Amino acid sequence: MIFPAVKKLIHKAFNSIWALKITKTSLSMFFAKGISKLRKNNYYYLLIGVLLVTQSCKSPSEQTSSQADLPAEETYTVIISGVKVGHLNLSRSGDTLVTDYDYKDNGRGPTIKETIVLNSEGFPVQWDITGNTTFGNDIKESYKLDGQQASWTDATGEGSAKMEQPSFYVNQSGSPYSLFMQARVLLNSKDMSVEALPAGRLQLAELETITATSDAGQVNLKSYALSGLDLNPSYFVLDEKKQFFALITPRVIVIRSGFEKEEKAMRLLAEKYSAQRYEDLQKKFAHKYDKNIRIRNVKIFDPKTLALTDLSSVVVSGDKILSIEAADVAAGENEIEIDGAGGTLVAGLYDMHGHMGANSALLNVAAGVTSVRDMGNNNEVLDSLIQKIESGVLAGPHITRMGFIEGKSPFNSNNGILVESEEEALEAVQTYADKGFYGVKLYNSMNGEWAPAIVKKAHELNMPVMGHVPAFSTANDMINAGYDEMTHINQTMLGWVLEPDEDTRTLLRLTALQRLPELDLNSAPVQETLDLMVKNNVAMDPTLAIHELLLLSRNGETQAGVLDYIENMPASEQRDAKMAMASIANDTEDKAYRGAYDKIVEVLKLMKERGILIVPGTDLGGAFNLHRELELYQQLGYTPAELLKLGSYDMAQYLGQEDRGAIEPGMLADFFLIPSDPTKELKAIKKISMVSRGGVLYFPSEIYPEFGIKPFVDKPVVKEN
Repeated sequence: MIFPAVKKLIHKAFNSIWALKITKTSLSMFFAKGISKLRKNNYYYLLIGVLLVTQSCKSPSEQTSSQADLPAEETYTVIISGVKVGHLNLSRSGDTLVTDYDYKDNGRGPTIKETIVLNSEGFPVQWDITGNTTFGNDIKESYKLDGQQASWTDATGEGSAKMEQPSFYVNQSGSPYSLFMQARVLLNSKDMSVEALPAGRLQLAELETITATSDAGQVNLKSYALSGLDLNPSYFVLDEKKQFFALITPRVIVIRSGFEKEEKAMRLLAEKYSAQRYEDLQKKFAHKYDKNIRIRNVKIFDPKTLALTDLSSVVVSGDKILSIEAADVAAGENEIEIDGAGGTLVAGLYDMHGHMGANSALLNVAAGVTSVRDMGNNNEVLDSLIQKIESGVLAGPHITRMGFIEGKSPFNSNNGILVESEEEALEAVQTYADKGFYGVKLYNSMNGEWAPAIVKKAHELNMPVMGHVPAFSTANDMINAGYDEMTHINQTMLGWVLEPDEDTRTLLRLTALQRLPELDLNSAPVQETLDLMVKNNVAMDPTLAIHELLLLSRNGETQAGVLDYIENMPASEQRDAKMAMASIANDTEDKAYRGAYDKIVEVLKLMKERGILIVPGTDLGGAFNLHRELELYQQLGYTPAELLKLGSYDMAQYLGQEDRGAIEPGMLADFFLIPSDPTKELKAIKKISMVSRGGVLYFPSEIYPEFGIKPFVDKPVVKEN
């Protein structure tokens, strides 16, 4: 009668080995445990040990690690706009991989270390990640697969799932090397797709064959797109052995050491792939009509009266508004008719603090943001983007260019033009003027003593000047130098709480905000700055939404700014919306950061009361974030109607763009349609059913599913007469 019991014991042992993913390195532990149990007449662990010995004696092919064909050491260089800023180093032993990822740009960047154990199919069974994010939030992430039970801990808290089929855990805060691990699994899957944890599905697509060269010679490569991680695909390159070669984006490149000179080619490749995706989306979703367009049965927001009109019809011809007529006027034979169903038309909005790329252009348009002021970019990339938008190849807002000038230092941002002297800075101003840029923006590593000469030259060329407060300078210094606008409210307020030798080129320009709660707003330094701004007619671009994110977001809590729409977003976005931006070490810091946000709001209230123009920009990509930026200004005392005017008409006037900002005959046909009345509730602007960008129509309900976003409202009825 012993045989059924033995059979059951063997079966149990086999299942234990499979569930625990035991390797030869586990033999000594299990033998020791098994022998110790013998005295208790328990043969279970000893039997596992015997089975492990049998397993270890199998043929080499059966014992091969999933990483056996990969080198023991790998090194990669992180490059931004041609400048080496960090590294990604790897070492592996058997099934275990250790990564070291670090880069610094603009005085900040992530520092991440990972230890990953993979099973024989290349799926992670143990993954530990530590370090800090770009803005200093601590990373303590872990994942474990025990049999079919997966569990993880990240910034959002703890999670678990029973895996009915193989699934790849998508880390929240790991290094770019995870792309390669996912690619290895996907390349071996049936249809190059696999389920993802915590949610979603990964899909791999092969793009093209390319080559790269180093001093050691030429290598053959293939590029790929991996979808399912974010709103947009991630692009990367493998060599002919299917080993990781590079992560490529239009700005950041992580490339195999020795091939750094290929950085620009890889960046251009990423730009091409991103542009191709959006060119395809433009062909699919841009509705261009040869006929006039009549949008009937709509109310129009009038920024001059701050009220809605009676029901009307708006007729568009080409890229302009032809006429505004009564709602019951019959459509002509040569018209496309759109039923507004009693909704509201609002003039297209402005994001006054953008850094535009193809991946954000379409989403801005879908959110009714039809104009963007670009506050600093890779100038070649921006020129190409604008040309494609204006020619109709890509969807995107009208872009007003600011020329970015930064001083060279260990902390400089790698954008625009970098200078090392006042003479070079003046040459940069002239370069931007010659290329037709609207104005000039100065940055953190600029020598503040050069500002008066820079401003003088820019003003002679009819270019306004704005920007950050250069390190070791104050807002008062820049206002006295002739700044026309201050960028980021923290840049202005830090001058009231910092010591003269403290360096704002580091994260101190964010962490020092903890000092704001004790600030006396009636003090002489505060009042002096406000007086100077009023006297010199200096505007403020506060980017309040990014300060809300920095100061009020907490790990595990959904960010306040996304609550109205987060359930419509893909799982990856919902997860990231529960991650803090900064490190909040304890209750004291928590209280200080919350108090800092309140103090910022108080200062902006004072500015508004004193007639200082508040300029709505996000520095967060615009789109939904621009809606939030405007929404937050209600705390300053603006009504919804005043904010609609501020975000459209007032910004058009501020930039001297007389052809937009209102829905009137002769104006550009830049506007959007929403079902309800935004003068009563501003968040109504988030539910957009149609956008006209220069007479080309876009329906968000068609566009959003391409990004994994659930539409907020149906498209209107379109009738062709």
